[in-house]
Amino acid sequence: MKIKEIKQALTEVEAISFRLPTGEYLPPHFHVTEVGLVSKHFIDCGGVERRETVANFQLWEAGDYDHRLAPQKFLHILQLSEKILGREDLDIEVEYQQQTIGKFGLTFDGTDFLLTAKQTACLAQDACGIPDAQQFALPQLQTAGGCTPGGGCC
Repeated sequence: MKIKEIKQALTEVEAISFRLPTGEYLPPHFHVTEVGLVSKHFIDCGGVERRETVANFQLWEAGDYDHRLAPQKFLHILQLSEKILGREDLDIEVEYQQQTIGKFGLTFDGTDFLLTAKQTACLAQDACGIPDAQQFALPQLQTAGGCTPGGGCC
């Protein structure tokens, strides 16, 4: 999800709810404690220099059970964050405290904001010698005549 998409979604909902990949909802008294710009400048294992920049939202919950973040308030926070984010339509990454800080992608299903699982990957598989997934395909099994001891099919 990008910044423009969340701004639009916030105009369409009466209340904000976030759901984890497990289907579990964040408590309704969560806070958006940070909206920031995260830039990553790195070299992958194949020696290619790369840059990534995302808008980062940090969600947090505390004992403030009467707190509810209204969509208009979240929009206001996003408007204030333009000083840091600029006006670029960045991808959004969400941090949420679990056993450790989890990083999630974000989508919207028309009602709820869905925290989506993020995965690591090798960005230079060809340089690392990691074979294509097709090379892991199982060979065709011989099925003609059935499988018998010594028949060579097992």
